[in-house]
Amino acid sequence: MATSIWLDPAIEQRVDHLAVQTGRTKAYYLREVVANGLEDLEDYYLAAATLERVRRWKKRPIRPASEKRPWRGCSTARRRTDTFLPQTVN
Repeated sequence: MATSIWLDPAIEQRVDHLAVQTGRTKAYYLREVVANGLEDLEDYYLAAATLERVRRWKKRPIRPASEKRPWRGCSTARRRTDTFLPQTVN
């Protein structure tokens, strides 16, 4: 997917210099910046949005797996414990 962005002249100059010095294309480095920076941006902005929803009680926080009690009201937990009971042989 082709996308155009406007870069500050100082940043464009830095990318140009890096590309010339390493023999790679400017596009390569811009893709690297987006790929590596996107995860950080997602972590920050999605966490901030979730925090805001929690503060407004639109979404209740999810408990960590260590605090969950799957045996309460869960029929699959009963099935799992049944597999550990001794089997009767006829």
